[in-house]
Amino acid sequence: MALGIYFMHGGFTPEKYKEAIKQLEVAGAGSPKGRSSHFALESDGAIQVFDVWDSQEDFDAFGKTLVPILTGLGVDLGAPMVATVYNVIAG
Repeated sequence: MALGIYFMHGGFTPEKYKEAIKQLEVAGAGSPKGRSSHFALESDGAIQVFDVWDSQEDFDAFGKTLVPILTGLGVDLGAPMVATVYNVIAG
């Protein structure tokens, strides 16, 4: 069963998001195993992220690469909201 994971991190600006994406690509984690969808949302100069993952294990494995990158960029990491995907309607 898929998981929806939503992040609101402090100080996660569009510039830091772009740099995080570059660093993830360099680390070989730009399209990680188990992530089926990624959405970056911008509101009031802050980026929030919503991802859909196949499993908690896949998400946790990605976090081993992601967390040091975000920490290095000075992003204040917040706890993600994790929920089971109940339904998807495309279009």
